Amino acid sequence: MGMFSSIDSSASGLTAERLRMDVISNNIANANTTRTSEGGPYRRQLVVFAPRTTGSSFNQIFSQQLDADNGVRVVGIMKDTSPLREVYDPTHPDANSKGYVEMPNINIISEMVDMMTATRAYEANVTAINSAKNMATKALEIGK
Repeated sequence: MGMFSSIDSSASGLTAERLRMDVISNNIANANTTRTSEGGPYRRQLVVFAPRTTGSSFNQIFSQQLDADNGVRVVGIMKDTSPLREVYDPTHPDANSKGYVEMPNINIISEMVDMMTATRAYEANVTAINSAKNMATKALEIGK
């Protein structure tokens, strides 16, 4: 286990959570977008995380953690397949023949909760990096 593996692990978390915050911000910005280049309303996007370890058994995962390649990676960004909202607004240019408009499947409250969770995870990774940095500094001071 290297001296900087904890910093590397937390750094991967910072990168992943930053991307997650960007995707959540994009969802919030498009909460009322009824037309996209793909056609239809905007669909909520979700970030998919996976551990950087590749083993599946406990022994493989445990030995890989001792060898270092810890952390998280972003597997991809997927579209949420939950149903779109229908809002009655016959004056809207995208309204169907019955006066309903298909709106994005975005719930602002859920997005804000996700944003708060991502922010807290980001802050926790920053705290972990600062703690590792302080421990390394204290270890170097022992030799003085």
